[in-house]
Amino acid sequence: MPDSAERPEPSRRATLWSLAVLLVGTAVLYLWNLSANGWANSFYTAAIQAGSQSWKAWFFGSSDMANSITVDKPPASLWIPGIVVRVFGLNSWTVLVPEALMGVASVLLLYVITRRLFGHWAGIGAGAVLALTPVAAMMFRFDNPEALLILLMIAACGALLTAIETGRLRWMIAAGVAIGFGFLAKQLEVMLIVPAMVIVYFVAAPGSWKRRVGHLFAALGSLIVGAGWWVFAVTLWPASSRPYIGGSPNNSILELTLGYNGLGRLSGDEEGSVVPGKGIREQTGRLAEAGFGGGAGGGPGGGGGMWGETGFWRMFDSEQGGQIAWLIPAAVITLVGALVVLGRAPRADGRRAYLLLFAGWLVSMAGTFSYMAGIFHSYYTAALAPAIGAVVAGSVAILWPQREKLWIRAVFAVTTWGTAGWGFTLLARSSEFLPWLRWVVLVGGVVAGALLLVGGVSARQRRLAVGAAAGAILVGLAGPTAYTLDTVATAKDGSIISAGPQTGGPGGPGGHGPGGGHRGGMPGGQMSPGQMPGGGPPGTSGGGPPGTSGGGPPGMSGGGEFGAMGGGGLLSSSEPTEKLTALLREDADDYTWIAAAIGSNEASGYQIATGYSVMPIGGFNGTDPSPTLAEFKQLVVDGKIHYFIGGGGGGFGSREGTASEITDWVESTFTSTTVDGATLYDLSGDTD
Repeated sequence: MPDSAERPEPSRRATLWSLAVLLVGTAVLYLWNLSANGWANSFYTAAIQAGSQSWKAWFFGSSDMANSITVDKPPASLWIPGIVVRVFGLNSWTVLVPEALMGVASVLLLYVITRRLFGHWAGIGAGAVLALTPVAAMMFRFDNPEALLILLMIAACGALLTAIETGRLRWMIAAGVAIGFGFLAKQLEVMLIVPAMVIVYFVAAPGSWKRRVGHLFAALGSLIVGAGWWVFAVTLWPASSRPYIGGSPNNSILELTLGYNGLGRLSGDEEGSVVPGKGIREQTGRLAEAGFGGGAGGGPGGGGGMWGETGFWRMFDSEQGGQIAWLIPAAVITLVGALVVLGRAPRADGRRAYLLLFAGWLVSMAGTFSYMAGIFHSYYTAALAPAIGAVVAGSVAILWPQREKLWIRAVFAVTTWGTAGWGFTLLARSSEFLPWLRWVVLVGGVVAGALLLVGGVSARQRRLAVGAAAGAILVGLAGPTAYTLDTVATAKDGSIISAGPQTGGPGGPGGHGPGGGHRGGMPGGQMSPGQMPGGGPPGTSGGGPPGTSGGGPPGMSGGGEFGAMGGGGLLSSSEPTEKLTALLREDADDYTWIAAAIGSNEASGYQIATGYSVMPIGGFNGTDPSPTLAEFKQLVVDGKIHYFIGGGGGGFGSREGTASEITDWVESTFTSTTVDGATLYDLSGDTD
């Protein structure tokens, strides 16, 4: 650990004021204009609403209060907002404020971890980078699982570093528990940082290798307990008295973990996740032919598709670059320099362990995101932000005291020039957004880098170096800060969102139009069918691409694989009118479900508006076999469901499988009526 001469600490007053600026500024940033996001991701908001009314729904993460089906993730990220909504009622603030506070807690925790090893200003730097990363700021203002996932991953790393410093077993157990609960937030994604944790602890922890191995096995045990208690409970719970496990073709949490949310994300062969019995690779070509997504063509980085190009440069492309990649080059350059400086440090040096841990986090996650061929969205990259902030801040803290060496100053100069040039490139991708800023970044970076290079050890040179370093920091953070402020000022809702201003074509990543920054959109900047004004683009009928009718891809009719266009869609929720909402509420207490609709997003809008259970047939994509046609018929006979909402969003599979069978049976058995553009079937009548 460096002594105080190597890292002079500010006065107590300066410490408190700068920390207050970081935390209060982060809180204001994350809470400002928060209600503009409305219900954010209504898929999760409906589940939060359900959990606030039913403890059973809260425990399982059910999409509806009556527990017909769960969301396609474990429920940990829904638990805290579910309790808040239970206490204070359902509104945008009660849903989203817990996420924002998790963001502030993440910044504080990263500060504490970094300060222990590198001092106050390094901690401030690491926290500031995390707070101002556009995609992280966006996700700390949204109700996806990312906020809790990030907080728990930082906590796990902090516990592991404390275990390395103290040699105490309890901190390794705490690290395992944090990872276990991270699994209950977003399943296997949290496991991506585990290899780095294992390697770093085995290399750097005190004691014999047998003792270290024993501690690692203890941490593994606590991880299994932290995640396994819920998995065990769900597995043993009779399927007949719990909700169907959403996203699983066979109602199994283990199948969901290893399939749709596991290996299928890597290979792209996500059986049953979008269209029953068909993997992502086959669907990509069909969707591209229909006019949605990026097509199946390859690119410089590898294969492409509706989830974007795969390959080494994926984190830097037009969809992800402005979200997360501003400081990745700086992290790599400074990390190499810092590791050279620490080359002869003792095995258990905490600073090197810190850098290797967060560098391993960054490499493992960025590599996985870059090459995964299955479902991928740019907002996943929020999980990289703490690692980037930690690596940059820790590396600079190691290099700065030795800046009298020419090669160290050269590292700082190259880092500043590279960061400025890369910032210029990213800002140029959104050429209409603050066009002057990229030139300020470029020129400021050139000047600051030159001054850092010529700085030395004399009093005058030290003052010059400090001023140049301040300029370099401003240059490095100018772009992401501008993108973050734009993100905060722009409403975000839907299942797929992007941070920052528009890049590429209309509605592209970060765009403010449909498919971009405001509402959820298809990958590659395509609009989801449920979002097309008037149901579809010019020259279409009912909401499909040119030459189609009825809301689906060419050759489809009715809802198509994507659902009809009257209500919600695969990526955005329905928005019922006051008249329709009032109708659905009539005699609501006489039914278990006031309505049923194809797909969770279609159902969620009606449920949120009415406050009563709406059954999401088929789960998120409309592809899950829940309920079966026989089960649905029995529920209708038993008087459990009042209305069926037809012609709505549904999902990819709304015209296949059980969802299609139920729709066909309802349409052939009951008479429809139209209320404010929505097609309703009253299921309380005679089924003969």
